[in-house]
Amino acid sequence: MALQLKNWLVKGLLENKFLLRFFKIDEELLRIGLQGILEHKLRSFLTMLGIIFGVAAVIAMLAIGEGARRQTLAQIKALGLNNIIVQSIDNEGKLSEEGNIKFTDLNALQKIVPTIDAVAPILQYELEVYYKTRSKSVELLGTTPTFFDLMGLRMAQGALFDEWDDQNYQKVCVLGNGVARDLFLTENPLGKLIKIGKVWFRIVGVLDYHPISTLGANEVDYNNKIYAPLQTVYVRFDRPYKDSRLQQMVIHVPDESKIVATAQFAESVLQRRHQDEKDFKMIVPELLLRQSAETQRLFNIVMGAIAGISLLVGGIGIMNIMLASVLERTREIGIRRSLGATRKDILGQFLLEAALLSLIGGMAGILVGYLLSYAVTFLSDWNTYVSWWSVLLSVGVSALVGILFGFFPARKAADLNPIDALRYE
Repeated sequence: MALQLKNWLVKGLLENKFLLRFFKIDEELLRIGLQGILEHKLRSFLTMLGIIFGVAAVIAMLAIGEGARRQTLAQIKALGLNNIIVQSIDNEGKLSEEGNIKFTDLNALQKIVPTIDAVAPILQYELEVYYKTRSKSVELLGTTPTFFDLMGLRMAQGALFDEWDDQNYQKVCVLGNGVARDLFLTENPLGKLIKIGKVWFRIVGVLDYHPISTLGANEVDYNNKIYAPLQTVYVRFDRPYKDSRLQQMVIHVPDESKIVATAQFAESVLQRRHQDEKDFKMIVPELLLRQSAETQRLFNIVMGAIAGISLLVGGIGIMNIMLASVLERTREIGIRRSLGATRKDILGQFLLEAALLSLIGGMAGILVGYLLSYAVTFLSDWNTYVSWWSVLLSVGVSALVGILFGFFPARKAADLNPIDALRYE
């Protein structure tokens, strides 16, 4: 088995012309280096453990960090990167049921702030919805067709309601993906009638699944909501149009470079219109993305430092074992030197052995890192993602550790006096 492993490693490395050219080694040096590793399997394995765990830590920690970054990005995108969300809040900072934002505020923003190209009003009700013997407590959103475009909501079945439905107070609605599943199970909901509160609505469409966001506010799950035309909700639920207040509105800014400035300007306009009373809050997904990127950068630095310490320990282990190996094989070095081997040959032999220990340990560490990443995903709700660059980084770092920490023992072996080496017992 050991012979098969050695032949496989020799063949694999000999096919890599870059490595052979870089280290300036031949097949004989390669065989000698592998023989030194395979003759002491347990010692070699224990030496590689530091590299294995160090590389595995790098892979796993970067996978956790990348998974968190992707999940955060998906949540931010769920709010719309070019959107600004304005929410009515009460004295405790929670979403106000009555609503503090007026329709006149929405119209004023569209007239005063030139960087805004679209605004979608939102009126919310927490109601019970009924279909046959099934019922569910859901949030009814009265809004305009513009809302679906701004939030990136796509249809799975049917179609959206349109401006005509809104202007003519049509009792039509669109179901979120989760609501459709809970109420209708495997039944096709299109065209069916459901009772929302005390009002009957006809289903014209079902939304596709949309990522859930927990950033900047309470959990926002568009899959478990029902959507109806804004003016239909005003009329059917006995809310006077002119005096109506909105719980939320979504502002769209087409120019990404002006989102933050627009948010600041819009906030000052609203605060002035509300007599300096801060009864609303603004969520800027693009700003959340910047904050998340900075947090992620710090997280990666900390995780990388921890993994780097593991690799450092592994490198020290390689150096110690290689120093012991040089001492143990002093007579062998003397014999090789007396038979014509140069200092460069001895240096290359031991440096190659250290690099192989580190590289083999690095490859094993990548496998362990993959397993750890999948274990984290399987045992928790935390998604992980192993990126190709983290694998390349791990291989490169492990090889570099072997070369750096193996150079001193290799240099010590090359500097041995051949006569003294031959006399060594």
